[in-house]
Amino acid sequence: MVNLAAFVKAYDVRGTYPDQLDENVARALGVAFVEVTGASRIVTAHDMRESGPALAGAFARGAGAAGATVVDAGLASTDMLYYAAGILDLPGAMFTASHNPAKYNGIKLCRAGAVAIGQDTGLTEIRIRAQELLDSGSVPDAEPEIEKRDMLGDYARYLRSLVDLTGIRPLKVVVDAGNGMGGYTVPAVLGAELLDALPLEIVPLYFELDGSFPNHEANPLEPANLVDLQKKVVEVGADIGLAFDGDADRCFVVDAAGNPVSPSAITGLIAVRELAKSPGSTVIHNVITSRAVPEIIAEHGGVALRTRVGHSFIKGEMARTGAIFGGEHSAHYYFADFWRADTGMLAALHVLAALGEQGRTLAQISAQYERYVASGEINSTVDDQTERIAAIREAFASRTQSIDELDGLTVDLSDGSWFNVRASNTEPLLRLNVESPTAGQMAALRDEALAVIRAQESKNGGVA
Repeated sequence: MVNLAAFVKAYDVRGTYPDQLDENVARALGVAFVEVTGASRIVTAHDMRESGPALAGAFARGAGAAGATVVDAGLASTDMLYYAAGILDLPGAMFTASHNPAKYNGIKLCRAGAVAIGQDTGLTEIRIRAQELLDSGSVPDAEPEIEKRDMLGDYARYLRSLVDLTGIRPLKVVVDAGNGMGGYTVPAVLGAELLDALPLEIVPLYFELDGSFPNHEANPLEPANLVDLQKKVVEVGADIGLAFDGDADRCFVVDAAGNPVSPSAITGLIAVRELAKSPGSTVIHNVITSRAVPEIIAEHGGVALRTRVGHSFIKGEMARTGAIFGGEHSAHYYFADFWRADTGMLAALHVLAALGEQGRTLAQISAQYERYVASGEINSTVDDQTERIAAIREAFASRTQSIDELDGLTVDLSDGSWFNVRASNTEPLLRLNVESPTAGQMAALRDEALAVIRAQESKNGGVA
């Protein structure tokens, strides 16, 4: 018996194919999606994974059985699907497992206008209804009315209209697509495949679409997956390197020396550009981004708003406050002029523009946004998340300057350091992020916090 609760997560559907997510499950989710959204017309797309077309087709049959017609956008990045849902004002379903290994697939869902669907905004209802259909042993099935729609050219033109790169100085850019959807979208947006040529020399790495990911996982958040990009940037004397995850909704950046530029620094850089266009506006950042981000926003006349980690929270706060931009530590960047959706490609355009509009190197530019030393996210397996968080609170009580529980436990210390500990929603993990004024302070605090978090693990013989 299929248990959807095992792989319908907080923000999307993400499971192994075909033992968890198969065509029958996709069809049930298609029925439920239409019933919960009340849609008479939807748009679907899929990434380069081999199972994508079959799952998208099954979902469409379920949607058809529930009375909806389907706009089939075919092969796409996730932000292309958001573009389609925005420009067509339709609910959308993107078939992707993002950066997960080849055996996975999944579905990212949104309402018309690319409005996020998460567990508190419709995904729970969709899961419950689909589970009812699966448990009944009879999932409705009907051939839908399908309209094939190629969105690539319109998507590329729209992004180009938001950031003008025509007048920048020539740049050499290495792009690692990781055999993911960046290999499809980068030539259209940054190259001359569909539009006029830009002053960019693109050096491609792994542009061949291959859902088996033969070169490395399409997850640039892991340092090992950036190594090829870093080497190539130095080898060819490039000005910048860009790495996209599997569905190309996230973009990671390295400078000319191959050094990663933190997503917090990119958030600060883009925030400054957006505030120049819309002075005094609100910019969203999550609890894990560097403390430099709200400082930079305030220095440039903006209003910084801190929120929980996760796209549904960011998008919800952007809608509530009218924020122009939002950034996360995971390299998700959200834009008001892109229906408040996250798009790695638009972030890349902003960074290229910032670099190309002046003569300084990316390292020189990014240095003004890198003010503190961060640990990055460190995961630990624990038996009792609540008990370990309580232990952390107690261990640092004498040095705590302030504390909050907006998302996990965030502790500010008297020496200017801070850390956040969050429990995973899906695994027995605690996630630690530390930031300090100096590398020495950060390392000491990181190790001290990990010793408390992992004290229970040492008794059980293992550390994640």
